[in-house]
Amino acid sequence: MVEILGYTFMQRALLASVLIGTVSAVIGVYVVLRGLSFIGAGIAHASFGGVALGFLLGINPLLAAVVFCLLTAWGIAWTSLRAEVKEDTAIGIFFASTMALGILVIGLMRGYNVDLFGYLFGSVLAVTRQDLWLSLLLGAGVLLTVGLFFKELLFITFDPEMARVSGLPAGALYVLLLSLMALTIVLSIKVVGIILVSALIVIPAAAAYQLTEDFRRMMLLAVVVGNLSAVVGLFLSYWFDTASGATMVLTATAFFILSALLSPRRRREQV
Repeated sequence: MVEILGYTFMQRALLASVLIGTVSAVIGVYVVLRGLSFIGAGIAHASFGGVALGFLLGINPLLAAVVFCLLTAWGIAWTSLRAEVKEDTAIGIFFASTMALGILVIGLMRGYNVDLFGYLFGSVLAVTRQDLWLSLLLGAGVLLTVGLFFKELLFITFDPEMARVSGLPAGALYVLLLSLMALTIVLSIKVVGIILVSALIVIPAAAAYQLTEDFRRMMLLAVVVGNLSAVVGLFLSYWFDTASGATMVLTATAFFILSALLSPRRRREQV
């Protein structure tokens, strides 16, 4: 293992995996408890349109995806809050339209772009120094924001109506949470890919939910599971020459199955 870490690309891959395992798990706790998993999947697929536009315009695809995902998150929030359209309907609208835009952009590009499709399936070993710095910047921003608004986000996660009655700007906090999801998705797509990124947000948090009912403990366990899934998946993908993103997600799934079997909730239900 020490010999493997002697390679610069493996060092970058390990740092990216730890960062993503941490940030995805933290945001994933809010996503699971608030029931926003479908929104996460919708924003993740919407990022395809941003990445495609980045390639077409000749700019950094991740930067293009940041703008595109944030606009999609805000569009979903505005449509569901202001236009009196159900949340799942808003997600369906933006999910389909952004994917259609991505496909349209691909048709405008000449030839087959291997890098573009690398974003679909992920390639942690291809993370560049620029990608890593951008991910560190986004990750630090997400974690700092969660720390600053920890109590407020906790309140709207468990009881948004009471938060609104109490005078908290529940709508603005909802938009903030979706924005944090969008940024987390962008910093993860180069590692696990657009198709699987929402799974790395949901599964570690779902595994932690099986083991505890305490919010802070759940977040800590989710970070542990997220990091183990990312790091173990990274080394397994290197040793067995498998797709890194898929290996990480399957590793996380194995942790979820194990936590479900050991779950105190399950034991209580059987008594």
